[in-house]
Amino acid sequence: MPEQVHTESSLRRFLHGLPGVDTVGAAQRTAMLGTRSIKTTAKAYAIDLAIRMTDLTTLEGADTPGKVRALCQKALHPGAGAPRVAAVCVYPSMVATAHEVLRGSGVELASVATAFPSGQAPLAVRLADTAAAVADGATEIDMVINRGAFLAGRYLEVFEEIQAVKKTCGPAHLKVIMETGELATLDNVRRASWLCMLAGADFIKTSTGKVTPAATLPVTLVMLEAVRDFAAAHGRTIGVKPAGGIRTTKDAMKYLVLVNETAGPDWLDPARFRFGASTLLNDLLMQRTKLSTGHYGGPDYFSLD
Repeated sequence: MPEQVHTESSLRRFLHGLPGVDTVGAAQRTAMLGTRSIKTTAKAYAIDLAIRMTDLTTLEGADTPGKVRALCQKALHPGAGAPRVAAVCVYPSMVATAHEVLRGSGVELASVATAFPSGQAPLAVRLADTAAAVADGATEIDMVINRGAFLAGRYLEVFEEIQAVKKTCGPAHLKVIMETGELATLDNVRRASWLCMLAGADFIKTSTGKVTPAATLPVTLVMLEAVRDFAAAHGRTIGVKPAGGIRTTKDAMKYLVLVNETAGPDWLDPARFRFGASTLLNDLLMQRTKLSTGHYGGPDYFSLD
């Protein structure tokens, strides 16, 4: 398989030549792995790892500078001696505000761009959106693909748009959101995963969080298999970010088990796996307090996001 594919026909031939996904098997495997139990010191380590993997996110029309500053402070100081999160994710208009707080901290600043969440604006507008976020201090860009083009089979168009956004990102990492809830089949999830990776994505991401279903274990399984196989074929490591609907420590533990058993322990690292979440962190903090003190702190002990 060549490193770059430039024609519609060669992309179609490759993507439709990928092995089909056993949908029933994927559901059964994730259900089985979801019964694994993580105990005591291993659970404490897993909770801290999940915190370090979290992209603490606010993507609401009512976001204010004050809310974003408070979220950034929580990212830096989650409380109870917990580690910092991986990143804060905000709209492009809030990047400069977040940058004031996060600059030099080691916490990444992610921004959704490219006409999030629809991805339907003209390419020039999406590139300008990306360039503005990077100029304001974003170190990661979460772009959305044009699902209409993908579902219509215009693979080269999607491929070239990802390449253009990647170039515009400059030094910033590119996470590509596939909006898997709109892709309909796991076969399409596999094809979209490979298309994004071939085009230069640093991460592949499930969802915007604005569409139901968002992240699911079977979808994430297919994506993890794709990054594992891509690394074996191309020698390049791509990260995975499930986002939307991951709210509890129990949910996070299921994903960590899935990562370990599918892609391997090398992916148990914030550089290779992230959770896109707004409410997950509080539950992780409550469970962390329970492990260390024997008592639940309760939600009133942690700030609402």
